[in-house]
Amino acid sequence: MIWSARQHHDWQRPGYAAGYAAPGIQPAITNTPTLVLAHSNVINPQIGDRRLEDDRLIEVSWDGKILWDWHASDHADEFGFSTDARSVIRQGLGFNRARDSDDWLHINAAAYVGPNHWFDEGDARFAPDNIIISSREASVMAIVARSGKIVWRMGPDYRESDALRKLGQIIGQHNPHIIPKGLAGAGNLLVFDNGGTSGYGFPNPAAPDGRDSLRRGSSRVVEVNPVTFEKVWEYAVAGQESYRFYSHYVSGAQRLANGNTMITEGADGRIFEVTTGGEVVWEYVSPYFTQNGTSNRVYRAYRVPYDWIPQLPRPAERAVVPPNVREFRVAPQ
Repeated sequence: MIWSARQHHDWQRPGYAAGYAAPGIQPAITNTPTLVLAHSNVINPQIGDRRLEDDRLIEVSWDGKILWDWHASDHADEFGFSTDARSVIRQGLGFNRARDSDDWLHINAAAYVGPNHWFDEGDARFAPDNIIISSREASVMAIVARSGKIVWRMGPDYRESDALRKLGQIIGQHNPHIIPKGLAGAGNLLVFDNGGTSGYGFPNPAAPDGRDSLRRGSSRVVEVNPVTFEKVWEYAVAGQESYRFYSHYVSGAQRLANGNTMITEGADGRIFEVTTGGEVVWEYVSPYFTQNGTSNRVYRAYRVPYDWIPQLPRPAERAVVPPNVREFRVAPQ
């Protein structure tokens, strides 16, 4: 089945909430709806006078009928924006003349929450068919209930509580999702915290107009208890060399069946697997560049079980020992 709905960034199937493999989960192939993240141009005077490139969630049946429809601009009051932030958004500083619209939220991920113990224990915010979204421009993550209301939120301002303050500001994030049942950390939120620039309403000398004024030149992957906002696990490069792990856009993370985490450091086309102790045990860098040779970026990568591709023989796994960079040399051509 093929449709066109100005789809961008993400789509998911129910029963396969996080978009990746977990014990006992098989992706639905036929006769199920599809969640689609799409765009819709609107003018909403409550947000600003300029045309918005608004984000839209639609659930589409197998035969192309829209079963559920949600527009972000209808819920601007639920995103936790301060008065200063709303003032900056109203100015439309990100207006793109070529596209004749303001990509005010730039929602870059949408996924079903999926089965989880929070809902099993009575927390209706985490209903499996609710949808978790991520706004890169605003540095906010939220869960949208089927009623359309935002029922859970992290950001945009991480000074809202002691727990969030301790967790630290998340900036321009990608791929937030609830870790599926059957995997280590099931029920926790896993997110790629890009860093870079993002945020509305935090004016400073580097961003006097209050747009893109949250700034950090490094990335991290964070696992968070979504109820208490306590940090459970983090992968980052500490100290003065923190820039060595940095993708200011795209990227994601996947919890693997062995308890490790696979990370897509997308801007550099790098995909690697780390243990809970942060040891890198597998690594791949994409050799595929754009035609002009400037980018080998990877938006998001998933590892799938070998038996999902029965047409190919099961490969022999082998250890890869990183070279000693003090001694490694490339022979002259």
